[in-house]
Amino acid sequence: MVVRFCENRPMALFRRRRSNDTTDSTAAISAFWEAWPSLRAPLAEAAEEDRPAPDEAAERVTALVKALHPDLDWEVGPAPASPRPDLTDLDLSMDVDPDELLERLAALDDPGSLAEPAAHALTLRPGSSDDARIQSERWSRSAPGDDAWRFLPARPADHEGLGRTVRWEGHELDLSHVSVSMHVDRATGRIRVGVYHPDNMFLPEEVRRSLADHVVLLALGEDDVVRYIGEVRPLDESPMDPLPPTAIPSTVRQMVDMIGGGEGGWVTLHGTGPGRGRVTFSARHPLTRRDFPALTLAVRVIVPYAETSADGTPGESSAIALQELENRLNRVLGDDGAMVMHQTVPGRRDVLFYLDPDSGVLSRFEEELKGWAEGDLKLSTQLDPGRSVFAGLLRPYRSFFKR
Repeated sequence: MVVRFCENRPMALFRRRRSNDTTDSTAAISAFWEAWPSLRAPLAEAAEEDRPAPDEAAERVTALVKALHPDLDWEVGPAPASPRPDLTDLDLSMDVDPDELLERLAALDDPGSLAEPAAHALTLRPGSSDDARIQSERWSRSAPGDDAWRFLPARPADHEGLGRTVRWEGHELDLSHVSVSMHVDRATGRIRVGVYHPDNMFLPEEVRRSLADHVVLLALGEDDVVRYIGEVRPLDESPMDPLPPTAIPSTVRQMVDMIGGGEGGWVTLHGTGPGRGRVTFSARHPLTRRDFPALTLAVRVIVPYAETSADGTPGESSAIALQELENRLNRVLGDDGAMVMHQTVPGRRDVLFYLDPDSGVLSRFEEELKGWAEGDLKLSTQLDPGRSVFAGLLRPYRSFFKR
């Protein structure tokens, strides 16, 4: 896609700071895990026997969870199966150690290398609150090692649950009989879902609505419901073209591909800016606050480069150096950071990352930048859970993004 656009002026660099909210939530997270040893046994018994937790334990957990964020709820139950690692988890860049890569490939083929699955799960429920989701992610990342438990920051999808019979507010319902209809709204990037069960005609309205919400939650998981679902409604009659609820995720993927228009979750624009020459702008799209919820520290790096080709792009040697720097930074960050945007003009690349401020990765990130030999780098940071820095950099190009 080639367009002409005016390049935005560089933002003022911002200072590193830490908010009181972050300090308070860190204390609340520490308090939760200090109390965990005394709560572990009664919650495990409740999960094993499929019954509510004892009142005293439940009240303590509720108070600790509400201290993390007032919008958070919680639940215990059997642990969902952990996804098996695959090739998409591997760093396949050219500068990765070949021996290390071979060892990881061998581990994927060795069933004995997989840990025994946990029996129980303690799941926090942020619902539609993005701020609560940030805190549940921080809580989950700080969890102690525990072979018997998984600590989930949001309810995941559970397609096995879509084939079970459940007791729902006094009604026994076989979810394998559920069918759905879907309508994709390209303007909003959301899907309207109708949910039909043959017993709907006998159920009160509130029960039908809560059952419909539950079905979509099982199909997608909590985060994707918030990202992509605009409306869920119960249906009185079977849809004309009924689909199983397990088809909802594939419809979501098709919609994301349709509205994204990029490869690998990125959209790239090429153009020219007045007096600036060729400009290339790339950004993750769509990027929501449900993506990378623990990464709340915006880190902007302005990287000068020495060699510019005749068409205004980095010359060969600088292009290689920039790519190698990106590979090294991504390797240092791992799950503790992500690049979300970069803009390249002749002689300079402006890159935006988001990092986990509690991971300690920032110092390693800064250390990796010290070896840059093509000019003086500029780095600036800002706590930014609302992604305002990303939104500001994206604003001049917003019309080129479909969502």
